[in-house]
Amino acid sequence: MGEGRPTLVVVDDVAVSLRLDGCYLSLRGLSGYSGLSPRRLRDFLRDPLHPLPHYRIGGKILVKWDEYDAWAHQFRQVGDAQIQATVDDLLRRLR
Repeated sequence: MGEGRPTLVVVDDVAVSLRLDGCYLSLRGLSGYSGLSPRRLRDFLRDPLHPLPHYRIGGKILVKWDEYDAWAHQFRQVGDAQIQATVDDLLRRLR
């Protein structure tokens, strides 16, 4: 590019990320981080098999950032998700 010539910069999205382990997130904040809706997160709070760990302080629900990451890690999928779903279903029936 030549000197004195304006440069066009196009930015579609800017996100600044600051990771602070041990920080507490509201369900709205966790929704932004996780990509899950607050309603879906509320459902996970009451999930009988894999409840989302949380703290209820004066009616406010808070989730520790690092505890969410550890909880979400149990849902990691490798390979065909349908095969895993079939295995999970068979294991549930055996209980």
